[in-house]
Amino acid sequence: MQQTQPGFRFRDMLPKGLYWRTLLIIAAPAALLQLIITLVFLDDHWQATSKRMSQGVAADAALIIQLYERNPTPENFADLRQLAWRPLRLEIELQPGAPLEMQRCRAVGSVLDRYLTRALHDQIGRDVWYDSTCPGTQVLIRVPTQDGVLQLKAYRDRVQARSGPLFVAWISGATIFLITISILFIRNQVRPIIQLADAMERFGRGEDTGPFRVRGAREVRGAALAFFDMRQRIKKHIEQRSQLLAGVSHDLRTPLTRLKLQLALMPPSPEIEDAKRDLAEMEETLDEYLAFAKGLAEETPAEVDLKEITQDLASDARRGGADVVVETDASVVTPGRARALKRCLANLIDNAVAHGDKVRIHVKNEGDAVTVAVDDNGPGIPEELYEEAFRPFSRLDETRSRNQKGVGLGLAIARDVARSHGGDIKLSQSPLGGLRALLRLPRPA
Repeated sequence: MQQTQPGFRFRDMLPKGLYWRTLLIIAAPAALLQLIITLVFLDDHWQATSKRMSQGVAADAALIIQLYERNPTPENFADLRQLAWRPLRLEIELQPGAPLEMQRCRAVGSVLDRYLTRALHDQIGRDVWYDSTCPGTQVLIRVPTQDGVLQLKAYRDRVQARSGPLFVAWISGATIFLITISILFIRNQVRPIIQLADAMERFGRGEDTGPFRVRGAREVRGAALAFFDMRQRIKKHIEQRSQLLAGVSHDLRTPLTRLKLQLALMPPSPEIEDAKRDLAEMEETLDEYLAFAKGLAEETPAEVDLKEITQDLASDARRGGADVVVETDASVVTPGRARALKRCLANLIDNAVAHGDKVRIHVKNEGDAVTVAVDDNGPGIPEELYEEAFRPFSRLDETRSRNQKGVGLGLAIARDVARSHGGDIKLSQSPLGGLRALLRLPRPA
């Protein structure tokens, strides 16, 4: 059955970070509310008021034209000029023989010009030329008469309501102020969460930066204090487990040494040889216990060169007769505990050498992480047993040839070290036909 590709989803366009999501929650409704208020004001108040003002100016202009055309004498025109200026704030001028239309300062005027133009046509009933594009405080109205073109200059505050742009400016300023305050407030609230996440990530990589100043809201402070308590409990648990394993393994060495000495003093016999082999296997088991405990012990994190460590381990394996080849980038450095990471890589390489004739190691930088892939051409293991291979004391005798030493702690120790650094180890099929163990460690930006 063919699967369809997922369609467009609005949530895919939303920001992923807490800071931007919180800012969007606060700023978007505020900006939308301001926009709605502005549109309602412009439609119901500014444009309606401007329309009524334009109709008033058109009525005044029509009255002056009618009074002049009833008595087109210079004396009457002079009286009308004074009458138009003093109460109506209109400047009139008669231009005999002049054209009706003139050159405009701009090609497009205000959206409110149509109100005055329409009102002039309705009141005067003839062609009218109107221009509000030129700078200044006045607009031009030109009307044809029997003696020429009558030009009227009206002040803009009589034609258009000036409160609209001022209102929009105040609304825009208030929106910008609100968003600025929101940015400052949200940043102060998100910063402690980012600090806590960074501390948790560092602790996951094995870096203990110690306690930091607890800030932010009550819930964030509670989460930080809970993290401090959890970190102390985990460190105490790891320390106790390490001491227990080291103590048990160390205490068992004394009776094992006495048994080895007693067997060495006994006359040779097949039973004695079997007992010696059992003691040797027990001693190897104790060695792995001690190695496991040593991997859990605290070690100061520092910059670790995985390229150098891998090449040294591969060189040791080649001296033992193994076919090991390393391919690595120029520099592969990550913060971590050097001895623990060396043991992790040593276990992966030893496991590959023990079960395959050919081993290839790839050490790479991959953006915010480093990877080490260890491939062998051995028999491999089924996919359903990948996780089983990481269980302590798991040997997988049915699928992998039995190693001559060890008790099945190699991969368990390796994964424990990887996870203590914030990474992990995954198993998969190798291009060589055997098993691939992929170590991935995150690297801070």
